[in-house]
Amino acid sequence: MNPKQPYHAYHLALLKSLFDTLRAQALLMEQVPEESNILFLERFDDLISQLEVGSDDALYQGQDILCQIIARYPQLAHMIPRDLLWYFGGDCLHFMPDEEITLYQALDEQRAETEARGEAFDWAAARLAMQGR
Repeated sequence: MNPKQPYHAYHLALLKSLFDTLRAQALLMEQVPEESNILFLERFDDLISQLEVGSDDALYQGQDILCQIIARYPQLAHMIPRDLLWYFGGDCLHFMPDEEITLYQALDEQRAETEARGEAFDWAAARLAMQGR
């Protein structure tokens, strides 16, 4: 994985925003013991660091982190950008309806075709255009 590619950089920015949002939601996170929250946020911060250097193992760690947010902090699950569920895949896909998975598969195919031609692909713009159909 190359964190400098626009596709990965876009998702890394979403992940950083989610991290900042979760840190700001301290009151909602207090429903789980505080020590556990601190360890969770440390793991989340480590995930961001791993993605910044392009570690492929970070994709598995990302699946785990997102699934933990949904399980541990269901009141915050709606704050997870849908794009991140698709990006990390695996168990995260269980939280996406079939229609949404179909949309993201089409986007991935469009991205692959565009990048195969050596052209830049704007994931956010393509997603918005596809949702507008």
